[in-house]
Amino acid sequence: QVQLVESGGGLVQAGGSLRLSCAASGRTFSRYGMGWFRQAPGKEREFVAAISWSGANTYYADSVKGRFTISRDTSKNTVYLQMNSLKPEDTAVYYCAEHSGRYYLGTLTLPSEYNYWGQGTQVTVSS
Repeated sequence: QVQLVESGGGLVQAGGSLRLSCAASGRTFSRYGMGWFRQAPGKEREFVAAISWSGANTYYADSVKGRFTISRDTSKNTVYLQMNSLKPEDTAVYYCAEHSGRYYLGTLTLPSEYNYWGQGTQVTVSS
């Protein structure tokens, strides 16, 4: 059974930084793309960033491009989301997810294509 455990959320002032981590277990981490999504109160879950199984390709929502960076460490079975220049509108629960397709070559932006999700970590950005 795949388990994803996020950490690193918290309260930060606007302009600050946080790094989220997601530790994966249960299947061969290096074969699957990973994504980060977020959900703010009253809003639908939205794509934030994703990284391909090899790490060679990354994808970002326009709202975070240039401020967030996704990376993965296969030796630690962990995916990271470095968040810089945070804004109050970044406030949400952040979820990591593991894609359903082994060695998938698509853009990894659709939540419906992910079949394993973490429990979420709260990120609050104060103005």
